[in-house]
Amino acid sequence: MRHASASNETIENSSLTMTDLFKICTQCERLSKKDVGVRIPRPMGNGPSRFIPEKEILQVSKLDERTQSIFEDAFAVLGRLDNISLVMGFHPQYLESFLKTQHYLLQIDGPLSLHCRHYIGIMAAARHQCTYLVNLHVNDFLQVGGDPKWLNGLEEAPQKLQALGELNKILAHRPWLLTKEHIERLLKAEEHSWSLAELIHVVVLLTHYHSLASFTFGCGITPDIQTDGGHTFRPPSLSGYCVCDIANGNGGLEEMFGNQQVRLMEMYSKKMMVSESSGEVEVLMERMKQLQECRDEEEASQEEMATRFEREKTESMLVVTSEDEECVPSRDVSRHFEDPSYGYKDFSRRGEHVPTLRVQDYSWEDHGFSLVNRLYPDFGQLLDEKFQIAYNLTYNTMATHQGVDTSMLRRAIWNYIHCMFGIRYDDYDYGEINQLLDRSFKVYIKTMVCSPEKITKRMYESFWRQFRHSEKVHVNLLLMEARMQAELLYALRAITRYMT
Repeated sequence: MRHASASNETIENSSLTMTDLFKICTQCERLSKKDVGVRIPRPMGNGPSRFIPEKEILQVSKLDERTQSIFEDAFAVLGRLDNISLVMGFHPQYLESFLKTQHYLLQIDGPLSLHCRHYIGIMAAARHQCTYLVNLHVNDFLQVGGDPKWLNGLEEAPQKLQALGELNKILAHRPWLLTKEHIERLLKAEEHSWSLAELIHVVVLLTHYHSLASFTFGCGITPDIQTDGGHTFRPPSLSGYCVCDIANGNGGLEEMFGNQQVRLMEMYSKKMMVSESSGEVEVLMERMKQLQECRDEEEASQEEMATRFEREKTESMLVVTSEDEECVPSRDVSRHFEDPSYGYKDFSRRGEHVPTLRVQDYSWEDHGFSLVNRLYPDFGQLLDEKFQIAYNLTYNTMATHQGVDTSMLRRAIWNYIHCMFGIRYDDYDYGEINQLLDRSFKVYIKTMVCSPEKITKRMYESFWRQFRHSEKVHVNLLLMEARMQAELLYALRAITRYMT
């Protein structure tokens, strides 16, 4: 790290000269005198997330040797360390499984060509207007030899890929509507038809990137430095370091003075939130204790359990996903998918009935897992491991409390998401959901899972206000994996019905 030298190091009467504002190190000064035209980028944002302080994220890899080792391995394989991985670093056990699964999905020999995998990833991410993932895979698509013309729009891609448009939109927004007829049209399209093995690969890619878009928005992930919107060539201001010192992320006058007021306002707002939410952890823990006691004393009948599920499913439709604004996709993103007006919100407005998928009739463990493993060898095992880690991950803590059994809370979150998608577990009492998940948390969950592009920092901060950022990232991992499994269940069920 090179410290900068300045020809004028004094600032008199708080006045600023150009040499104070734009410092450069001796090496850069020599380069500029030679006029070699070197332009050095630096990060646009302050860290990997707009919601989580950079220091808190970077501290994880410094303190945890396992996380540091995972980061090093990922960098060795990919030649980069993306911001999603940095934020997932709060939970190294999950991150390791996620990176292994994603590497297999994108890089290891399989039914689909490498450039097709990245293009399908672009299609899936674009469905939720996730420019972060779109830009990431546009770069990867070109690096593996993809045709640049395809990036002009879905209509420029081969007919075979265009045919995935309907599958993409249904899985992203209303997966319960997927039928064996949709599958049949893709498998019997003459010269543009897909094989069963290819279609399994497609379905896993689509569901992976729909759910990863949810995580990206839910954690406020900022663009990576190498992608569009992730860097600038403007020099930093008022710094003891050179413009070439990318790692320090220095800002300009506006950042130093203007943003100081913003930070003060944010600090005040957070203090107010914490004071308003004082005791929420203790209240939640007490409810968990009471529910456990009720479980031990009496068990609801099957009829009552079914009634509670239908009530919760109906109530979930009434939860508003955001503060009402319409998110109109830009041309850059919308060109990669069809029918931009199609979304989850349409079903709730029109009052369409969501049919119930009973897990005892079709589940991941008993049906989906074996189908994926048969048509995409070994991948079912990787997926299952990732689902299990996300579902069972615990540190037995809640905010500052240690030794807490969080299984009841984790199950409520997972089952609430599946309930929104019409998936029912016969052995679960859905009355617990209203006891454990308050309205602000439900709004966040539904928005992140169904309309993640509408997630805001305020929404992220409004739930579980006494909990740590690592715990909120943990919640986002649960939401992401529960959503992916829900989509997969409907897709795999449709494929199974086609095959039988």
